[in-house]
Amino acid sequence: MTTRRKFLTAAAAGAAAAPLATPAIAQSTITWRMQTYAGAALAEHVAKPAIDLFNKIAGDRMQIELYYADQLVPTGELFRAMQRGTIDAVQSDDDSMASPTEVTVFGGYFPFGCRYSLDVPVLFNQYGLDEIWKAEYAKVGVQHISAGSWDPCHFATKDPINSLEDLKGKRIFTFPTAGRFLSQFGVVPVTLPWEDIEVAVQTGELDGVAWSGITEDYTVGWADVTNYFLTNNISGAWIGHFFANQSRWDELPEDLKTLFQVCCEQSHYYRQHWYWGGEANLRVNGDKMKLTSIPDAEWETVENAAQVFWDEIAAESETKAKVVQIFKQYNADMRKAGRPYRYG
Repeated sequence: MTTRRKFLTAAAAGAAAAPLATPAIAQSTITWRMQTYAGAALAEHVAKPAIDLFNKIAGDRMQIELYYADQLVPTGELFRAMQRGTIDAVQSDDDSMASPTEVTVFGGYFPFGCRYSLDVPVLFNQYGLDEIWKAEYAKVGVQHISAGSWDPCHFATKDPINSLEDLKGKRIFTFPTAGRFLSQFGVVPVTLPWEDIEVAVQTGELDGVAWSGITEDYTVGWADVTNYFLTNNISGAWIGHFFANQSRWDELPEDLKTLFQVCCEQSHYYRQHWYWGGEANLRVNGDKMKLTSIPDAEWETVENAAQVFWDEIAAESETKAKVVQIFKQYNADMRKAGRPYRYG
């Protein structure tokens, strides 16, 4: 029979062994559901390591269940599901999850906004974008946790692209804003569930993708169904984020908030070197896709069109104008800084 003394002794021993932040009184494990924009193969790199790390450290205090693209809700409904609390957290760009904010158009690939992956954390942490994003999402009941960079945006196609003329009529899976920009060059943007893309290219429903760099093309299987990789890109880095339902975020103790933020930052760091090294390695050593290029003088037409596009976006609202001005100032500073920040 367990005596009161033995029970109190055992309870005291258990409390001493627990983390300092854990109350001595037993509590149920906090459970969150998080969905990423990425399918299973890609999520192995861009989401799962961070969530596995969080779960390992948090232990029985909190666990996050990770779901892949479209598993709980379609990607285009991610924001609404998180806002309602159907999903507790999301990893995505603003554009793909149909965020109803003034900054949505800048998520994913904002044409020529970034040349390199390091541009993204500098823009957010040193040029003020983080404050703008947090303020915009606070208005709609969502906590913007952290922004980071992913890969550049290149075309992977079944037929070779050697000129702007070759883009005309091509049915391309891409992001909403990228598609809006590229349509002026004859590209036909197509939206499909992420997991359907490989088959859509195989069956001819799609001519290619402008959704990633070459690392993802190989990782998710698109390099198996496309033949060519265009070295010109419309952005040097995708801008993505971690978000949470505001009420669920507010309920967390401060140390678990900090732990989640740290795991997000670790995820951003991992992608920096995974993509940077992967892009170069697969261009040099990959054997599934032939590299093609559009001449610089011709591609300058696309870069110039991006400046017009920026001004069109800036005219839509005061907040958008503020963000565009930051992009302009940042890129002007990088050009003045010279190599290695900008070449040419």
